[in-house]
Amino acid sequence: MPYSNFTLEGACRSFTLDLNEREDLYAGVPQARVSVFLKTVLEQFVPLGTSIHTEKARSEFIVAPILAEVRKLMNQRVSLFSGFELNLDSAQGLNGVCDFILADSPTQLILRAPVLMIVEAKNDNIKSGLGQCVAEMVAARLFNEQQGEGPSTIHGAVTTGSLWKFLKLEGKTAFIDQPEYYLDQVGKVLGILLHCVGGDPATAGAAA
Repeated sequence: MPYSNFTLEGACRSFTLDLNEREDLYAGVPQARVSVFLKTVLEQFVPLGTSIHTEKARSEFIVAPILAEVRKLMNQRVSLFSGFELNLDSAQGLNGVCDFILADSPTQLILRAPVLMIVEAKNDNIKSGLGQCVAEMVAARLFNEQQGEGPSTIHGAVTTGSLWKFLKLEGKTAFIDQPEYYLDQVGKVLGILLHCVGGDPATAGAAA
């Protein structure tokens, strides 16, 4: 079955993962500076994305600009993929299209070293995307193992565009961050995204 068919319980059971949802994973991560450009884009497009009220609209008008800003702040040292088909092991359900991937590589034409998997929540329901995100993180780690490069700790996020929930896969434990972050905390969201791809939210983009 594809990633999108996994529930959280099903993903943890299928991949023999412990679940930890008791920690504030990114409490110590500082906010990142929000550029005038991103502020302007969000001011213009958030009302449009939320009024159209489809996953595609939120993806195009809210999520994609934020993720593109991460790549810009990282001075193009990471790559961003959208609607990427990642088929690794259909017998385990590790197949299907991933909404967004941030990878620890400047190479944009091929996927290398995925580190952060981003899932668009269905029907504005963050919980509905958690199982899919865990399965995609498992696939990302397996991909890195097969390629012999890339991180073993994989990060994830489930988002409606307006609301963000972060995850982490480390060893045999799937961590689900306690807090949820809203779009008026976009500096914190950017800071966490930068932290997940190895950037320093306090200095990212300084050399741009």
